[in-house]
Amino acid sequence: MKLHEYQAKQLFREYQIPVPDGQMAKSPEEAKDIALRLGGDKFVVKAQIHAGGRGKAGGVKVVSDAGEVFKAAQSIIGMRLVSKQTGPEGRLVKKILVERGADIKSEMYCAFLIDRSKERVSLIFSTAGGMDIEEVAEKFPDRIKKIPVDPVNGIQPYIARELVFSLGLNPNLSSSLYNLLSGMYRLFTEKDLSLVEINPLVLTASDELLAVDAKINVEENALFRQKALSEMRDPDEEDQRERMAHQYNLNYISLSGNIGCLVNGAGLAMATMDIIKYYGGEPANFLDVGGGANKQAITEGFKLILSDTRVRGILVNIFGGIVKCDVVAQSVIDAVREMGISVPLVVRLEGTNAEQAREIIKSSGIKLHYCQSMAEAAEQIVRLAIQ
Repeated sequence: MKLHEYQAKQLFREYQIPVPDGQMAKSPEEAKDIALRLGGDKFVVKAQIHAGGRGKAGGVKVVSDAGEVFKAAQSIIGMRLVSKQTGPEGRLVKKILVERGADIKSEMYCAFLIDRSKERVSLIFSTAGGMDIEEVAEKFPDRIKKIPVDPVNGIQPYIARELVFSLGLNPNLSSSLYNLLSGMYRLFTEKDLSLVEINPLVLTASDELLAVDAKINVEENALFRQKALSEMRDPDEEDQRERMAHQYNLNYISLSGNIGCLVNGAGLAMATMDIIKYYGGEPANFLDVGGGANKQAITEGFKLILSDTRVRGILVNIFGGIVKCDVVAQSVIDAVREMGISVPLVVRLEGTNAEQAREIIKSSGIKLHYCQSMAEAAEQIVRLAIQ
């Protein structure tokens, strides 16, 4: 689950991570009032959406007084911001963050994330802030440091000193950098995060570190014990179908194709999408209905898939293990009868009671195409979807 920048900075303040003074606003009038309370002659107005690249897309404006804050808010609130991370459809901006501007001397990058190859949290730090970290890794690999964090010792002062000296920073920054890294790491571990990122982390004209941006991703599987973070979820920023799937414990991700996929098991779902692409098709979604798929899960899965108007065909690919194929077959038949599915439907069932499942489907009278192999099923649905 992603948080907005203003929410992330609320958490930063709790962990003594320095951030600019600022507040969220939902209207130009509210934004102007915030600027007047903050005071000063430099303000930053930022669109609040769950995507990066806001500045290049016109979603970040630097202005000099409260009147200009009002005008900037007018231009940003209500705009459909399009960046590399939003896709061509963009995101509607409903909130902004108004902050006091900072006098920036230099920009850096700092993040904590899960390194699955090391099986621990890793610190990523770079002197090339304000850029996509992937671009930095490609163009300036010598300007990035990656440090696995010992889960017993956590962040120690020597880590800050190592960064300062290896990257050629001012040695006087060691203490303040240690405090910042320590706060970020405590936030990461205590709040069950999967990512905490500052880009850019700036050094101000007065040689102080300041997180002028903040990005936090929360581990979905830990939300049951992070009630306060769960309440920060912004449903307007999430795909409505993904929200519906979450309610029924289905794993669903919208994609840009026209072939719906209903599969049990994440690995099989990935393989199903791959083979659809192999035969020239484009999957419309990732949908894992789980190892114990039942009629309700399958029915809700169909509803999710068909709520996407781009879908021109559906491939059901189930491997019977915990759930038996004959039970799945009957559930598919019942769901099709109830919903009156009109797009082409290809079904492939393999595993426990697969033979019984085939007989149930054959005798059902339901109009669908039954295939015994993944290759045959994928080739069939791709052909039907383009007719």
